[in-house]
Amino acid sequence: MASILKLSQSLTKLSRNPNVGKVVKNVRKASSATAEQQEITLNVPPTKVTTLKNGIRVATEDWGSQTATVGIWIDAGSRYENAKNNGVAHFMEHMAFKGTDKRTQSQIEIEIEDMGAQLNAYTSREQTVYYSKCLAKDVPKAIEILGDIVQNAKLGEAEIERERGVILREMQEVESNLQEVVFDHLHAVAYQGTPLANTILGPTANIRSINAKDLRNYLDNHYKASRIVVAGAGGVAHEDLVKLVETNLNKLNNNYTEDIPVLSPCRFTGAEIRVRDDSLPLAHIALAVEGAGWTDPDTLTLMVASTLLGAWDRSQASAKQNATNLARVSGESDLCHSFQSFNTCYKDTALWGIYFISDPLTIEDMVYNIQSEFMRLCTSVTEGEVERAKALLTANTLLQLDTSTAVCEDIGRQLLCYGRRLPPHEFIHRINSITARNVRDVCYKYIYDRCPAIAAVGPVEQLPDYNRIRSSMYWLRV
Repeated sequence: MASILKLSQSLTKLSRNPNVGKVVKNVRKASSATAEQQEITLNVPPTKVTTLKNGIRVATEDWGSQTATVGIWIDAGSRYENAKNNGVAHFMEHMAFKGTDKRTQSQIEIEIEDMGAQLNAYTSREQTVYYSKCLAKDVPKAIEILGDIVQNAKLGEAEIERERGVILREMQEVESNLQEVVFDHLHAVAYQGTPLANTILGPTANIRSINAKDLRNYLDNHYKASRIVVAGAGGVAHEDLVKLVETNLNKLNNNYTEDIPVLSPCRFTGAEIRVRDDSLPLAHIALAVEGAGWTDPDTLTLMVASTLLGAWDRSQASAKQNATNLARVSGESDLCHSFQSFNTCYKDTALWGIYFISDPLTIEDMVYNIQSEFMRLCTSVTEGEVERAKALLTANTLLQLDTSTAVCEDIGRQLLCYGRRLPPHEFIHRINSITARNVRDVCYKYIYDRCPAIAAVGPVEQLPDYNRIRSSMYWLRV
């Protein structure tokens, strides 16, 4: 009886202890947070992947919506071209919609319009994509049309000549977009002598000479089953899409008429290109170092570092309230009209840097502040800044995945780059595990005392000499 009384007294004292209450509350909070995290994870639709016998990968994320996006992602782009056929991948993308053995161009357009759907395509340096946005009930028809244009493009001489003029006009439009011009120059100087130096559209001489034989050779050697991912998002049942792909893309194989294309490594070269044109009112300048490819573990840390640099333009509110150092300095001292950081990734390399537009007289000061910020990232970035950048990167990433088209694009690209879909919760976990120490170490590895690549267009007389810029890529310490 005495022992029971002592036990009850000790339990009473324990219940009155405020620290015990805190522990209990913390345990409850932790358990509820864990349950909430598990619930969130369970509510995210899984990305299902099936590899067909011919090597085509079919991947879907089905959340039962009434609309869907389906597309064909092909591991082929301007990086797989050479000096003679540069531009053929983009040319082929245009020709795919100009008629097949089964349909004329007008029939393709009418069928798409009758469904209320959209059909589109784009070519990048490493990928070619054909996709359709449609109602969920029209996915079978969309896949049938996509399979037809990829496998049975007619490549008629009249259509080629007509599209040649379209592409030449498109090139004129690109040349008037100075940001596009600067980034093409940046690739040309950073990866000189390698396929990544090629522009996506190709040189004018190639566009004028590409013929049906060139297009057919490209198709036969790059549109191969093992290099294709068919992705779907929205109202797309996985098993149904697998059957549709087996039925409608059965002509695709892995037989090559020439040597199997190999993705050759592209060497980064620190160098500069200046296209001085004093008739332009503003200077457009990009400064970059070599970053990490998609599969490199340092890629996410460099994304956080890029977010730390941020972006700003004069249309925004007062720069004094901006969280990034470079934006505050740029706005308060009127150093530029706008700037944006970038981290352009490829399979095995990347361009990490900043692009800005400024008046001719403030170029030097802007470059000085950019390089000072580079060095600060390598040596003294704080934990608070990194936490803010991580939150911003997470929010931006998740906000970009709010449509079926964005999710479908994410699935197709990741399967070609990683070989699997990186689910959002894993992506967030990786970002959250990055510390200020990680950012300093990775930036020191890729930025500190590295040769930059520089591309400048416009009135760029005041841009410092390359050797001066190179000497500011490190700090002398005493």
